[in-house]
Amino acid sequence: MTATVFTQHEPFLREVMEQGQLADLFEARDMTEVVYRTMRDLMDKDAIERVQSELNNKDAVATDDKTLQTTVGELWKDTNPLVAWLSRLRPAFNKDGAFGIDDKKFLARIEREGGMPATTDAATVTKAVFAATKKELSPERSQEIAACLPGRVQELWNAA
Repeated sequence: MTATVFTQHEPFLREVMEQGQLADLFEARDMTEVVYRTMRDLMDKDAIERVQSELNNKDAVATDDKTLQTTVGELWKDTNPLVAWLSRLRPAFNKDGAFGIDDKKFLARIEREGGMPATTDAATVTKAVFAATKKELSPERSQEIAACLPGRVQELWNAA
């Protein structure tokens, strides 16, 4: 990603960086992508699209320069084309059960896939991403996401 993308998403990413106790915007972007990927794995295709639609309606930067106007929804999209394609084919994982993603697996995945910096932990970063995201969503979408999240992760969403 270029520096321009960080300028476009800076208010959102700066909030994630500060609340998540991350060193820079690069870490904030990387951790946001991992949290979003894990969230999407718990959601059905229709819910993913509804969240995408709402996030696409929220300008990351308010400016008259059309080349700089982007949406927070760009951060919601999976940057890995193969993973994005596979996620459209498979059903959502359960938030319970042996083959699901419970709260421990959710947070462990954030730690493992995000390359968690020593300055923070998965719960802190997850809550930071949740807080920034909830500001961009309607109450209906926020409730829909909460219903998909397991145990402690749902508590983090509700507290964010």
